[in-house]
Amino acid sequence: MARAKSSAARTPAATGRKSAAGSPRRAIVSSAHLASEKLEGLSEFEFALMMTGNAFARWIVRCMGAANAAMDGQGDLAALDVMVLHGVNHRERPKRLADLCLVLNVEDSHTVNYGLKKMVRLGLVSGTRKGKEIFYSTTPKGQALCLEYRKIREQLLGQAFALIGQPRAGQAQGDLSRVAELMRALSGIYDQAARSAASL
Repeated sequence: MARAKSSAARTPAATGRKSAAGSPRRAIVSSAHLASEKLEGLSEFEFALMMTGNAFARWIVRCMGAANAAMDGQGDLAALDVMVLHGVNHRERPKRLADLCLVLNVEDSHTVNYGLKKMVRLGLVSGTRKGKEIFYSTTPKGQALCLEYRKIREQLLGQAFALIGQPRAGQAQGDLSRVAELMRALSGIYDQAARSAASL
């Protein structure tokens, strides 16, 4: 019994339920106390979401670092900075701070504003005042950096993601699009739940 407890302490918390075949199935979760029978699947999803979110943040920082190094650039960008830079560069349209926060679903505008000022200093983004608003656009240097990021992204992730959904050609893209639709829907559910929690 003591050995089983020691082993469980070294691995993500897991709960058990029987599979369709009758054999016990171990649900991989981060917090066993949240994995009730009613929400065990949600607990599995949230653990996977945390792992994916952290892995994605680490990836975009390293990818942007490699792109920056390839262009002999200066200054490191944090994960939010990278997302903001791509957001500013999106469709080559000037954007306000409020626009970027809305698209990225960031509540604390100060963090986005800090990233914008940092990228202005690095020469990746420029701001133009129109009335009381500042509209941000990527500079030629910022656009080139985004393209270099794209090249490295396709080189390192293209082959790996192409394997998803094989053997049917084109299925991988469709699978990822369906996952994206589900995640957007889930983000709305979490947003609504957060508003409800704030009123308790």
